[in-house]
Amino acid sequence: MTSEAIVKQVESGNNPGKTLNIHFKQRNTMKGLFIIGNDYKDLKSKNLWRIVTNANIDEWKKTKDMNLARIFNGVEFTRLSDDN
Repeated sequence: MTSEAIVKQVESGNNPGKTLNIHFKQRNTMKGLFIIGNDYKDLKSKNLWRIVTNANIDEWKKTKDMNLARIFNGVEFTRLSDDN
């Protein structure tokens, strides 16, 4: 996916802090939370995204520990969908 398409989903008014399903080209779909941190603009310009995976979301909400997040390349995403 392009950086612009990802930003449209991540920064939309009804999605801040919302868990999304992230669909990949060559791996299984996962649930994740996009983190808008100090380096967000820099990463976004390179189509890289800091994401806390579903397994760590509860811990991240308590601690805001950036070490719980991983960086993913947006080129590997096929689409983002709401986590219903």
